[in-house]
Amino acid sequence: MCVWRHHVCVRRHHVSGAKQYQRVPAALPAVTMLLTQLNHQCLLHLFSFLDKDTRHRLSQTCPRLQQVFLDPCLWTRLQFSSPTQLRQDNFILGPSLRLLGISWFSGRVQQVCNIEDWLKNEFQKDVCSKHQGLVRDFLKRVCHTCPNLLHLSLSGCGHISDQDILQVLRDCPRLRSLHLENCVRITDTALEAVERHGRSLEELRVDFCRNISHRGLQQLGQNRPKLRLQAERSAAMIPDIQPQDRGTRRTLQKLLIYS
Repeated sequence: MCVWRHHVCVRRHHVSGAKQYQRVPAALPAVTMLLTQLNHQCLLHLFSFLDKDTRHRLSQTCPRLQQVFLDPCLWTRLQFSSPTQLRQDNFILGPSLRLLGISWFSGRVQQVCNIEDWLKNEFQKDVCSKHQGLVRDFLKRVCHTCPNLLHLSLSGCGHISDQDILQVLRDCPRLRSLHLENCVRITDTALEAVERHGRSLEELRVDFCRNISHRGLQQLGQNRPKLRLQAERSAAMIPDIQPQDRGTRRTLQKLLIYS
């Protein structure tokens, strides 16, 4: 038996002939709250758990959520698994960006991109022409809009050059760590740029970059002894060597034939 008094349920129990009462809280009415009734900081926190596509789809539902999507404070980390994702409109570049990672693990395309330019046929050149400027143009946007970038990782970006790294080091002076993996056009010139312009850089990784030499790594290690430097297989790979002119090659061939 229950008796309701002031929103509290008083339940009677009969124990060994004596009446005892137990106070049980009454059920509160259900409270309905819309997502848009949350304040801006709560919405930012909720959005931080979503991926880029989900954030973008959710922002299309109402102007309030679109304001959250456009807030640069939401975009502190960006990860891309393909250069084609750099063309999408499901992210915002701004001064709050601290970590940026671009990775490309397409085996077939990488086999084409890693070929020296002077060895590519017309088909291979046509394949590369469709994407070779994507990462470079995106890095230019990052340099102009993200001066507070702290960590940059580029993996499998076969078309970025030393000049691209130099521009990042100049325009992002707070950069602390730089990771380059399988970037075939990166040479010792990029190491010299790190020595001159990477004043805040604490860690540098150049893995599987075949045009990095032992001499460049040793020189950087001597001039920047506090820099954590890692180069897995880079200096042990065969570098690109552009062939000499045809006259010289023909002369060498004749010498080999008649010797």
